[in-house]
Amino acid sequence: MIKKKGFHGIFTGWWIILTSGFLTSWGHGFYTQGFSALFTPIATDLHLNRAVTSIAASIGRLEGGFEAPVIGWVTDKYGPKWVIMFGAFLIGSGLVLMWFVNSMWTFYIVWGVILGTGMNAGLAIPLDKAISNWFVRKRGMALSVRALMQGLATIAVLPLVTWLIGKIEWRLTCVVGGATMLLVGLPLIWIFIKQQRPEYYGLLPDGAKNKEESNGDESHMIHKGVEYAADILEFEFTLRQALKTRAYWLVTIAWTAGNLAIMPLTVHFMPFLTDMGITPVKAAFMMSIAGIASIPTRLIIGLLADRIRKKYMRVLPLAAFLIIAASILCYQLVQTVAMAQAFLILYYIGFTASIFLYTAVVVRYFGRKSLGSIQGTTTLIMMPFGVLAPIYVGWIFDRTGSYFIAFNLFIGLLILAAILILFARPPRPPEHVSDINKFL
Repeated sequence: MIKKKGFHGIFTGWWIILTSGFLTSWGHGFYTQGFSALFTPIATDLHLNRAVTSIAASIGRLEGGFEAPVIGWVTDKYGPKWVIMFGAFLIGSGLVLMWFVNSMWTFYIVWGVILGTGMNAGLAIPLDKAISNWFVRKRGMALSVRALMQGLATIAVLPLVTWLIGKIEWRLTCVVGGATMLLVGLPLIWIFIKQQRPEYYGLLPDGAKNKEESNGDESHMIHKGVEYAADILEFEFTLRQALKTRAYWLVTIAWTAGNLAIMPLTVHFMPFLTDMGITPVKAAFMMSIAGIASIPTRLIIGLLADRIRKKYMRVLPLAAFLIIAASILCYQLVQTVAMAQAFLILYYIGFTASIFLYTAVVVRYFGRKSLGSIQGTTTLIMMPFGVLAPIYVGWIFDRTGSYFIAFNLFIGLLILAAILILFARPPRPPEHVSDINKFL
């Protein structure tokens, strides 16, 4: 049992947000954004071309597709805390083990398998579940605050990684990242991440006041929490019920198409900029400017997600996909350094919005109960495409010496994603709402 006001009188959900913000900013700062900075040094040191180097990032997505349904099921059944702890331990350990990488295969095992599994287990489905459990009416703001902190991966951690590479080389840089995750991240998870919904601790989501005394009756509090969510038309679907809806498949296909453009860009941004003659430090600075410029948008979209009616939720990701498409198109038309900066700014506005809007849309459409299982199933469906996309983009560059063809493909995919999400209307409530422990 925890105190009803949480640590130091602050609602416990906000401590979960702050912890998840650190984990995602540091983890993605090294693994996702940082890989763009580490890409060229690793490729040069290990004598790899771009397509082969890109495989390391794709391995994590490949295994993530198979791991996600299991991670989702475990998270829904037992809670997110220990899954996040396990993932953070693998991230920290994997980064430390990068010190010993001296071949393509050890690189694939450490970066692709160990780090990839850690990111999938620690910083994806379980964190979304932990946050969504504790927020309903304020979920958009909660997710946007987390996205705001995750933006530090670009604003602060990526420049730090780039600077450290220049000072102490890439292996020791990875060790610094891993040690910080182990020494700071693990204690934060232990203290602040909670296993269950707030109702299990005598609280309501969002820190809302409970006008009735529960007298320690757990089932009564759980029922109150379900009623609280139903007031904004959020109903609890099982995985099977969600899979039978048209909305689920349209949302899944839309984000699959969008991610086919978004994820390869994240991997190849630094090489793309340095190919223009920009130094790695300046390239990281340009990406930091883009991250800073996207901060107001994250907060605005979070506020809109909390206030917009459920049937209009799909308008927000539609706008995000079109903004990313517009950013690429602008650069394709005018290929200058100034336009590359504009490209980065617009991209990060749309990219960061699309990340937390996926969770916001899925939870509003299908409820908190089966979020882990639904996201895990979706990840499995997306997996083959996420694996092949960065490799294919690297192959296009190796053959043509340019990203021009790949960028044109991205524009088409993002427009397709926008069209699909436009038709993803909220599903009707399920005919039978089962107990919250029956999530499959």
